[in-house]
Amino acid sequence: MTPTAILESAVYASDLGAAEAFYGGLLGLPVIAKIEGRHVFFRAGTGVLLVFNPDATEVPSTNLALPVPTHGARGAGHVCFAASRAELAAWRERFAAAGVAVEAEFDWPNGARSLYVRDPGGNSVEFAEPRLWE
Repeated sequence: MTPTAILESAVYASDLGAAEAFYGGLLGLPVIAKIEGRHVFFRAGTGVLLVFNPDATEVPSTNLALPVPTHGARGAGHVCFAASRAELAAWRERFAAAGVAVEAEFDWPNGARSLYVRDPGGNSVEFAEPRLWE
């Protein structure tokens, strides 16, 4: 038995409002759950992107029905969204129009292209052709 997919991925950002503006506004991901000061969750295709305030997730849960262990990270994390080469060009234009700098864009040795930006929390956000991992 092995896992067949990643159901959710998490990044951490202290300013959840800025994260929501980036992921929900600029990227267009629908918000599916939100607790002020703790987290905002987004639907990304069949998966979920979790954005947590790292200070809040270090506090033990007091909800006995949902005893989620403490967790969190400090510093820049990473998430990568699948995008075709044509979509990468459209993302580049959208980021330029929004004043978001493209940190890097290049072709990998297998020919797949990636584009990188930073979210407001400093996380590395990549858009890459899915063949990157074929």
